[in-house]
Amino acid sequence: MANIPNGDMQDWIDLNKFEEWIEEGMDSVYAAYAIVQNLTSIFSEGVSQLPEMKKFVNFIVKAEDEYQPSAPPISPLTTSFFTTWAFYDLRFDGTDTLASCLIDSHDLVGMTSDQFDALKKLSVSRMGIYEQIGMEGSHVRLRELITDAEYICYIASGYCGCLGELWYVRLLPPLLPDLGNYSIAFTTPYILKFGKNDWLRFLERGLSQLGFGVDKNGLHTFLKYGPDPNYWNEFVFSSYHDHEGDAIFLTGIPDMKATLPHS
Repeated sequence: MANIPNGDMQDWIDLNKFEEWIEEGMDSVYAAYAIVQNLTSIFSEGVSQLPEMKKFVNFIVKAEDEYQPSAPPISPLTTSFFTTWAFYDLRFDGTDTLASCLIDSHDLVGMTSDQFDALKKLSVSRMGIYEQIGMEGSHVRLRELITDAEYICYIASGYCGCLGELWYVRLLPPLLPDLGNYSIAFTTPYILKFGKNDWLRFLERGLSQLGFGVDKNGLHTFLKYGPDPNYWNEFVFSSYHDHEGDAIFLTGIPDMKATLPHS
């Protein structure tokens, strides 16, 4: 792994990548987030050398060995799913994540104000469960279960799906208004094959049993952190059913082991 970057972390990435990605047709908001994801990865490689991070790094290495993140057919845990979990969701002292450490030291590593804003949005992001409710031009409209919040989304994988499908995906909010006012589906969509009512009952069970509270804040905690750190990794791994180039299909309900094909 790399040493901790000295001075400006911008020197560690190819700043021409953003322009190249745009010229190749990548969405500008997605590209802006992708640059910050790369910066977070560089920061992760550096701080992983610190003795204080040994326990945290060992946990990630064990998860990598168990789930083999890549893409189907090697593993249903895509690299984007696993790394966003490791950077933004996995807590190493009960509160801090790699992203929160980078936020605290952003001025020391030379992040721009726009990159810092994107990092903060990535840091609080989470996977969510959404119903596909139609199209808005080339963008997909998604409505979250429990909160009923609606989003117009750019889907990085290109998958659009069909009305009524349930998606498990990480959405990121809009950045600068001149870049676009739509959300970004940053991970390949996982399409859930059990019905909406089954998932609503599962979420209500999970929120009430774990004491998170059946509200927006409780849902955020449950979906971001789970009852334990590998809870959602294990669900994706155990529920894999099939895949296409732009979507992965899962079947089963997390707390009903008999419904999971690889449990």
